[in-house]
Amino acid sequence: MRKGSPSHCVALSGGVGGAKLALGLSRVLPGDSLTVVCNTADDFDHLGLRVCPDLDTVMYTLAGISNRVTGWGQAHETWSFLEALSHLGGETWFRLGDRDLATHVERTQRLRAGETLTEVTAALCRALGIAARVLPMSDDPVRTVVLTESGELSFQHYFVRDACAPPVSGFRFAGVDTARPSPAFLAALEDRATAATVVCPSNPFVSVDPVLALDGVEAALRRTRGPVVAVSPIVGGAAIKGPAAKMMAELGMPVTAVGVARHYRERNLLDGFVVDDADAGQAAEIEDLGLPTLVTGTVMETLADRERLAGETIDFARGLDARRGNVAKAAPPERSA
Repeated sequence: MRKGSPSHCVALSGGVGGAKLALGLSRVLPGDSLTVVCNTADDFDHLGLRVCPDLDTVMYTLAGISNRVTGWGQAHETWSFLEALSHLGGETWFRLGDRDLATHVERTQRLRAGETLTEVTAALCRALGIAARVLPMSDDPVRTVVLTESGELSFQHYFVRDACAPPVSGFRFAGVDTARPSPAFLAALEDRATAATVVCPSNPFVSVDPVLALDGVEAALRRTRGPVVAVSPIVGGAAIKGPAAKMMAELGMPVTAVGVARHYRERNLLDGFVVDDADAGQAAEIEDLGLPTLVTGTVMETLADRERLAGETIDFARGLDARRGNVAKAAPPERSA
């Protein structure tokens, strides 16, 4: 553990970008000091199997078996199943490798046997030797629906099948009104030992917003003892991975770190914001939003990059914690009609 680091850290993560920072956090904190909560609104049933893309990306990354070339799936993957399925005329637009397939089969069997997604994820993490606690945001189904000019698309159809091509006009999260956060998720936020919550550099709209939309999550984040810090997924006007920048432009938002900070600041959930050196010129504007800002290198190309950013983010949160005196955040101001 870094000297003086938080006794416990909660990280909110989507897929590739979030998984990179989660790995860094897992290497600068003891395993039992980190809880990674993953977006599950990307999940879907495919070929009769429950597929959880963000959960799997985080698990594979923390286990050291992720495919660093594709950014998804497992390393040393083979494709015999998909090739055979293609010969039979089956759907192959969503690529399931042979190793990856085993995860989905085991998860689906356990879910059908009555285990919750939290329980299944814990079992998979134990099998993979992962020390950190990895949680789904909810045991209940929530599904991201992308609103486009030609109608509504399920997220995986938009993201994978249609390669993010349709212009977006908004999003809705089917099932979120009745879904409950994983009890372990809320318990981690409410634990007095949780001294920092980190919103990883994941897509704000389809990776983080579904987590925040769950009943009770925003309130728990405002009550949590330690600071809540977000790392911008936008660097120099572009997204390192994924369609976040494209979505921002199509929604009429500035494709900047300031735009991301403002998106989160509207909920009054954050205590600090982290931006890349390339966006140092935006720091003052973000500070004007009431968010202390750390400027550092946020592009994580190497393991050393992941560890350095994780350590600096933790240290930044520690400084904010001392400044705020562990006073819980106030509820957001009421908006005028």
